[in-house]
Amino acid sequence: MRSVDEQLGRALAAAVRPAPVRVAIADAQGMLCAEDVVAERALPGFDQAAVDGYAVRSVDVQQAGAEPVKLPVVGEIAAGSRQPRRLQPGQAVKVVTGAPLPTLADAVVPVGYTDGHQARVTVVHPVPSAAFVRRTGEDVQTGDVAVRRGSPIGPAQVGLLAAVGRSKVLIYPRPRVSVISVGDELIDIDRTPGQGQVYDVNSYALSAAARDAGAEVNRVGIVPADARKLREVVESRLLLSEIVVIAGGVGGELSAEIAAVLGELGDVDTTRVAMHPGSVQGFGRLGPDAVPTFLLPSNPMSALIVFEVMVRPLIRAAQGKRNPHRRVISARLLSPVTSTKSRKGFLRAQLLRDDTNGEYLVQPLGTSGSHLLASLAEANCLILVDEETTEVAVGEEVLVSFLAQRG
Repeated sequence: MRSVDEQLGRALAAAVRPAPVRVAIADAQGMLCAEDVVAERALPGFDQAAVDGYAVRSVDVQQAGAEPVKLPVVGEIAAGSRQPRRLQPGQAVKVVTGAPLPTLADAVVPVGYTDGHQARVTVVHPVPSAAFVRRTGEDVQTGDVAVRRGSPIGPAQVGLLAAVGRSKVLIYPRPRVSVISVGDELIDIDRTPGQGQVYDVNSYALSAAARDAGAEVNRVGIVPADARKLREVVESRLLLSEIVVIAGGVGGELSAEIAAVLGELGDVDTTRVAMHPGSVQGFGRLGPDAVPTFLLPSNPMSALIVFEVMVRPLIRAAQGKRNPHRRVISARLLSPVTSTKSRKGFLRAQLLRDDTNGEYLVQPLGTSGSHLLASLAEANCLILVDEETTEVAVGEEVLVSFLAQRG
């Protein structure tokens, strides 16, 4: 039986980042930057007022702390003004936030430091040089790297790209994931199931999980339990995918035939992994591009757990995430748990916070049955129980992996 770490290591070793593409900055949010974006102009591009007030020479108001200083107001500059203006010694120019400063002005006196007069302003508080001024290049100098390669592009990065005049940016695109469900018993959710038929849960649930992990998803849907037909579908998806996920490809009478047929496309390995639920699973690298391909259990809850443990980290690694794993913390058990000997347990639970001391608490959900999808829907974390532990008592500390999306 293969360890979880060994199986996950095989998957992560197959991570391939899609080739960078150039997109409009409005479409870059959530991606990783694939280039060093060098600023071709300073930000701000000119000295500008940081507040509404009066542009002055700081030397002309340095005595305002001892007694009020009166200065004639010789004009007004609005934001966006393109007409140059020169300030003479002993004068003030009224400015609004964002307005360019006149030549020789090195400070702005806020309106609150004055009597607000329009023609001859009285300044009652001195300001030092550069006070309330956004200096040229204060944020970004010409030639600075505004957004670095490998940085996640969020709202601030989009704003910075716009501020330095970039309409497009090179990004690493989302890895493309194809999701397939295998089984003659499966029908789509817009039909009424007959005797022995069940809805195709896996292609919907796993597609949602892949999308949540940051992938671009193609839900292929249902493929009959015919190994040759599955091979045709998989082969058609290999050229359009960075990852292929097949639910229902392991376990049962068809599994050996599926593994053999898919083996015609590359290396594929069906094995038992020391974890529960989802012990029986498969992984291979198929097609000329050695596309990572996962064979997951047909049971929806087991499939989602295997996806969480094995597939999600690969999607995150293919995006270039430095740490592709979920956040793990310690929490105190509110109810006892049992786990299968010699297998690492991934047990559904609710993570809580003690309001009195801030301690994390965790409440196990449901029984150990691998078919209980409803309890997984209620869970916001998984309790991680190592292979050597079969029982954990109330009050003991356990490791907990978040399921709630936290990047």
